[in-house]
Amino acid sequence: MKTIVVMGATGLQGRAVTAHLLAGGRPVRAVTRDPDAAPARALAEAGAEVVRADMDDLASLVAAAEGAHGLFSVQPTVGSPGTPAGFSAEDEVRWGCNVADATRAAGVRHLVYASLAGAGRHDTEKLPQNTISKWRIEQHITRLGLPATFLRPVSFMENYTGGYHLHDGAVATAFAADTPQQIMAVDDVGAFAALAFARPGEWIGRAVDLAGDELTPRRIAAAISEAIGRPLPYVRIPIEVIAQAGEEFAYAYTWLNERGYRADVAFTRALHPGVMDLRTWLRRTGAAQIAGFLVGRQPAAQDR
Repeated sequence: MKTIVVMGATGLQGRAVTAHLLAGGRPVRAVTRDPDAAPARALAEAGAEVVRADMDDLASLVAAAEGAHGLFSVQPTVGSPGTPAGFSAEDEVRWGCNVADATRAAGVRHLVYASLAGAGRHDTEKLPQNTISKWRIEQHITRLGLPATFLRPVSFMENYTGGYHLHDGAVATAFAADTPQQIMAVDDVGAFAALAFARPGEWIGRAVDLAGDELTPRRIAAAISEAIGRPLPYVRIPIEVIAQAGEEFAYAYTWLNERGYRADVAFTRALHPGVMDLRTWLRRTGAAQIAGFLVGRQPAAQDR
């Protein structure tokens, strides 16, 4: 079995991809800026070879990719949980292009890039900045002529497990309460990446929008409430409040309410029948994560 390099290996998508590759018997070289951190040590204990590299350091990326057969590339998105302070769209594009350049320099034979649903619509409509960034990286990969697969997942179910969408005992976002939103479990990105590396003849040259479920925010909140056994109502945050954090954030929510992702859930499931819908994800991992977050946010008990 030939080695697969996983960039961003300690992030949500990177961990999922690493887990699926290791489960399939693939040697994995997990790349991180800090091999001594607890997440990196956990990857090593799971069987991955952990190496140090920085996406701003092209030489380190080339060294990390040398001798590998495949490479999974993912970069942080501006505004996502865990994004480095001061991280910009230009940083994301530079990092993604650096990884692509290193892939070519090292002679890697299959690049799987984690993009975003909707990136393929760049020529027909105005897209949110986070989608444009992914499209720009896709274009760079294409110009290099790399044998590549573009996985384009929609928003992640994991966004509902913490402070990104959970506030003051409610599910709170700027989504219209009764406008369906497409979502997907991060773990399924790992499953698709492993599938692409296992079947390069089917997946090289392919760009696929991926979604595991499509539900209104009101129904998402109801499903979460049922799964954790306590009410979490849906509360819509006014778009004007979002705009205070930045016009790009406000436009992204407006776009999702008016146009949104258009992945084919049935087609996604046909490609990978094990893809999780929201209730399955809640039953397997989501409800426990949400309950744990809510317990951590409860005020300390008062002494009597």
